[in-house]
Amino acid sequence: MAPRNRPGNKGDVPDEVAAIRAAIKDCLNQQDGQGRVICNAKYGVYCFYDYDNEPIYVGQTSESLRQRIGRHLTNQRTDAVAMNVLDPFEVRVIEMYPLWELADSAYSKDERQSILNRAEYALYQKVVEQSRYHAVLNEADVPQTEHYPLPITYSRSIIPDAIYELRKHPDIRMARRAMTVANLARVISERDVSVGLRRTLLTQVRRLEHLARTRLEEFGESYPQEAGGETGEAPDTSETLVDDIE
Repeated sequence: MAPRNRPGNKGDVPDEVAAIRAAIKDCLNQQDGQGRVICNAKYGVYCFYDYDNEPIYVGQTSESLRQRIGRHLTNQRTDAVAMNVLDPFEVRVIEMYPLWELADSAYSKDERQSILNRAEYALYQKVVEQSRYHAVLNEADVPQTEHYPLPITYSRSIIPDAIYELRKHPDIRMARRAMTVANLARVISERDVSVGLRRTLLTQVRRLEHLARTRLEEFGESYPQEAGGETGEAPDTSETLVDDIE
């Protein structure tokens, strides 16, 4: 049995968690060609990809890539609804686009925000085109704006290879994704939510359906036909049950 975490002992965590934390730290501390730590950029846009290299979330920040991405991965969002949209377990690769130039005092606050919006929309268009669902899990719409040329991108996997081989198993991912769908549906049933959150729920259901269908197709003819014939109808057991009771 894995040891429980003891209060005040942050190092007492499972090996898998420690390895992922180390990979996240490496990701957040990587440097560009000029020796700048990429995630220290105050302004930028970013995208998360899952274990199938499917884009799942696009965002922007004016507080630093490090802080914003870190809150996502530790599920420390201030919005309780947002915490039910994206499961950090799903994230395998982080793609970052630092906008160093926006730190220049020549830009006004409105100009910076305009460029951030344009860069986020450019990234959104890029990844939605790549997506098999033509959608990501953002609850809020990414406003359509004028095109903005994206800067050099930096991407890094935050899941070590050995752990990836374990976590990528579709049955494990289906269980996690089904839990996310259930949580989203519960939030929707309890609150007056946006249309965007309902759209996110639909996207998550489609993602779950794809995993389940792909998993079923992997088995092919390896399992015998279930009783009930080719139609898949359940056999009539009512008489047998009655006889058993009597």
